[in-house]
Amino acid sequence: MLMRSTLAAAVLAAFTAACTPPAPQNRPAVSDKTYAVSPDAVTVKAGVLSGVLSEMKVVERVEEGSGRIDQAAKLTGKLVLTNVSKDQTLRLVGGKVLYIDAAGKTIPLEDKRTEPMLKVSSSYNQERLDPGQDSSQAVEAEFPAEALKLKRLKEIRLELLYIPSPYRQETMNFGVSISATTP
Repeated sequence: MLMRSTLAAAVLAAFTAACTPPAPQNRPAVSDKTYAVSPDAVTVKAGVLSGVLSEMKVVERVEEGSGRIDQAAKLTGKLVLTNVSKDQTLRLVGGKVLYIDAAGKTIPLEDKRTEPMLKVSSSYNQERLDPGQDSSQAVEAEFPAEALKLKRLKEIRLELLYIPSPYRQETMNFGVSISATTP
């Protein structure tokens, strides 16, 4: 009997030790380092699209003390696209963000980072722009570390993909007359 209770106590102690959560590790504090983009809002027109990219900034997460990058830099902002055509509907497909240096060349992203793409909502109303209609979306795109150096970045380029289609409004008239009928 004594042997059973000693064995039970040992099993209970092992089980309790296994279920105890590990002690929390002291992780260094991480803070956001924000870079201003000047100007922070830009309006452009290309073909039948007019666009405003506003509230632009670049944010990276940095470990305090060591300066180690915890999360690579990202460009954030708000993009509003307007169909300025009078007779074409546009179906937005997507787009790409490019960062251009002073020599007019694309600044590449570091290894293992995804190419910055604009994704268009899959809902019908968001991807289709009728004449005069606009679409708004948040932008969050990978940003190359090389572009954070002073005087390195000259411009940000958006390459938009859309399918134009003719937009028509037609009127149909039907000649009719009304006569009284008695039952």
